[in-house]
Amino acid sequence: MSKGASQANPELLSDGRLADLNSWSKDVATQMAANDGITLGDDHWHVISAMRDYYSEYNVSPVKKLLKRSLKDHTKSDRFDDQLLDSLFPHGVLTQGSKIAGVPLPYLDVELERSTPHSKKQASAEASHFVDSFEFEGAQYPVTQTGNLVDLHLWNEKLAEFMAKKEGIDLTHEHWEILNFLRKFYFEFGIAPMVKILQKHLAHEIGTTQASREHLYGLFPGGPSRQGSRIAGLPEPQGCIDG
Repeated sequence: MSKGASQANPELLSDGRLADLNSWSKDVATQMAANDGITLGDDHWHVISAMRDYYSEYNVSPVKKLLKRSLKDHTKSDRFDDQLLDSLFPHGVLTQGSKIAGVPLPYLDVELERSTPHSKKQASAEASHFVDSFEFEGAQYPVTQTGNLVDLHLWNEKLAEFMAKKEGIDLTHEHWEILNFLRKFYFEFGIAPMVKILQKHLAHEIGTTQASREHLYGLFPGGPSRQGSRIAGLPEPQGCIDG
């Protein structure tokens, strides 16, 4: 099959998504949309471009709230609310929109399996964080294989200080500034941010100094996203976390 024919008729998975994301083109998107009964207009392309730009920058697809924020930044408008997005992509902007945009299906950290603690046999004796479970003030706290709390609702500031000390960190005001931001971000967007996303939003809301790699890694040597989210009582971030 010629290269041109391959691009015109890309291989699709059983759910209609591209088997090879590199085979995406505007013509392919137009055809995929037509197959779903959608004629792409300017607003569709705004959404598609925002999803592709986000994926290109972070190597993860945006969840809905982050997509809307990105659209607001790019269009300088609040037009892209839930009602407009649902009218553009009747089967869901995350499901149908990401398919047409040629990016992976976004997922929430709350959708990840985190109910089963890591086996003691698999846990590394060299781990600096808690593994399997730990005891604090007479209560037992199960954790995942990465040391993140299984039950996020059990977290509190005293517990965070205890978890941090296990990792050799004495929490200061600067640490809490990042931890509180991580928690705010998670409960607003439903995901714990990887470091690139963390830096971008920190710079916008707190300042470029606090968002610098030097500052963040100085506070959390084990990774501001991975280690920070663990101490903040959040799930492990998605994507390429602390690269």
